[in-house]
Amino acid sequence: QLQLVESGGGLAQPAGSLRLSCAASGSISRFNAMGWYRQAPGKRRELVARITDGSTNYADPVKGRFTISRDNAKNTVYLQMNSLKPEDTGVYYCNAGHSYGPITTIELWGQGTQVTVSS
Repeated sequence: QLQLVESGGGLAQPAGSLRLSCAASGSISRFNAMGWYRQAPGKRRELVARITDGSTNYADPVKGRFTISRDNAKNTVYLQMNSLKPEDTGVYYCNAGHSYGPITTIELWGQGTQVTVSS
């Protein structure tokens, strides 16, 4: 069964950068929607960014700071995070699924990678 494995998390200082990777154990080409969610302590998991058929959308708190991209040849999705803030702290999960119009069905989740932003 296809698996997603995140990496690249860790400790960063405010205003710093991190690049998360989500590597799949097989082809991701059949998924037109790949995304990143995050979950802060005591909060619900929330969408951070999604790339669907080449188009991207971002949660308001990360617009202009985060960039999602995918490389089908490497079966990998990335999340470049710049100008990090303490409120970006949380566990970041990637997922794979399908989007048709306003409806997105998520089929797979990774296990998550911790991101901590602190001085």
